[in-house]
Amino acid sequence: MNNVSLIGRLTANPELKHTQSGISYTRFSIAVDRQYGKDKEKEADFINIIAWRGTADFVCKYFSKGMKIGITGRIQTGSYTDKNNNKRYTFDVIANDVEFVERKQSTYTGADDLPPEYQNYYNTGDFIKTPSDEDLPF
Repeated sequence: MNNVSLIGRLTANPELKHTQSGISYTRFSIAVDRQYGKDKEKEADFINIIAWRGTADFVCKYFSKGMKIGITGRIQTGSYTDKNNNKRYTFDVIANDVEFVERKQSTYTGADDLPPEYQNYYNTGDFIKTPSDEDLPF
């Protein structure tokens, strides 16, 4: 069975490209933290990812450098001969599914951005009083 699940951060902004026949794809890499002991520095593996069609469109539209992304897919290996006639091997993850791992940051930059009735509650930890259910039309 060839199945892989990864969570990591994008190392660059993904760019949408198209094959000659018009199929969309993107290649990007993610930094995946490696487990480490108490006295060791944090380490990461950099994994190359390829996404096709709708998955590629989704990644390029909603993800950018530094964002945490969840990926499920399969490992694909390959080889080619470089310009110096040396055989090179590739190792990529073909993404079947991608997911958001962290919440989008709030668009509010401070209490001044909030409606006046909520400004007193910003960053206080107090609950905001909501209208009574009796006033709702359903």
